[in-house]
Amino acid sequence: MEDLLLKILPDSMAGQAGLIAGAFYALLIIIVGWIASKWANSSMLKLLRKRNVDEALARFLSAILRYAVLAAFIIAALEKVGIASTSLVAIFASAGLAIGLALQGSLGNFASGVMILFFRPFVLGDRVKAGGEIGVVQDIGLFATTMKTPQNETIIVPNSAVTGGVIYNYTREGTLRGTVAVGVAYGADVAKVMQVLEGAAKSADLVLQDPAPAVAFTEMAASSLNFAVHVWANAADFLGMMHNVRKACYDALNEAGIEIPFDQIVVHQAA
Repeated sequence: MEDLLLKILPDSMAGQAGLIAGAFYALLIIIVGWIASKWANSSMLKLLRKRNVDEALARFLSAILRYAVLAAFIIAALEKVGIASTSLVAIFASAGLAIGLALQGSLGNFASGVMILFFRPFVLGDRVKAGGEIGVVQDIGLFATTMKTPQNETIIVPNSAVTGGVIYNYTREGTLRGTVAVGVAYGADVAKVMQVLEGAAKSADLVLQDPAPAVAFTEMAASSLNFAVHVWANAADFLGMMHNVRKACYDALNEAGIEIPFDQIVVHQAA
């Protein structure tokens, strides 16, 4: 069609017609490329999910394929309007250098996102502490990780902040150990206190019996004898388990007549 227009029209009009036709075909190529990139993204995502690839990694690879397909169509469209691919490479190289210098932080986040996806310190659904925040991982993006906190807040943490510090994964091992600190008054029978606390811990709901709860006499403090009650729970039950153990220990000590003291300060008046 474009060749036919060039033969029929005069030279000046033929040049304009050729430019318009080239722009039309370029626009058509970009539209087709946009559709093809979305199809490639969804197809890759389905394929990786069928192969049981980690969800976050599947999304990442699918996004990379989408942008690669779109970039190829854009280059083809630009060539259609007379911009040579060699010129495009030079332009993209120069632009890439300028953008790289301007977006060092963003590129650092991107590199950190790649590290998270391939080394997998956590996956979607894990409860973690990363970048100074605690929450359940909702999404691992190219530049940031999205988490939902226990307060139901959605927080977005830059990936460089995630990999730049210590990452605590509370889900991976399946179980967690918690410690409840308990203080009793001086004069209490240490053996009896340990027996009461151990019985309370074993009777509390959501506490695992293997490993069994354990009690340790930890400190003779200024106002109390301090004990540590160590208990285990499934990761999903941890917060509820800790509440149950605290309540069970408090009730058991009251029932046994063992005093739970408060801090005291003794003041001596000078003569």
